[in-house]
Amino acid sequence: MAVKIRLRRVGRKKSPMYRIVVADSKSPRDGKFIEIVGQYQPRTGDKALNLVADRVNYWLNVGAQPTDTVRSLLRKAGLLKQRHESRLAEKLQGRAVPLTEKPEEA
Repeated sequence: MAVKIRLRRVGRKKSPMYRIVVADSKSPRDGKFIEIVGQYQPRTGDKALNLVADRVNYWLNVGAQPTDTVRSLLRKAGLLKQRHESRLAEKLQGRAVPLTEKPEEA
């Protein structure tokens, strides 16, 4: 089962609002989904995007692939940059070799 993070349209005609959902890639756009991880209201200005960051990171960690639009929204929210930096820090932390103390000469 391929899992995607994608948009699901809700709202009235001419007034779109989208939920960011985790769904099976074979389910229809407005069909069955696994979890709601945020919402996007393109008609509002500064408060257009609301995300549950820890759940988005969880789904990205288990292999869910964001669609192109959702990827750009995550990038605008700064979530992908934060995720990349934290993963890079963990990788570098694993490579760090502790300095050994010099043996005292008697």
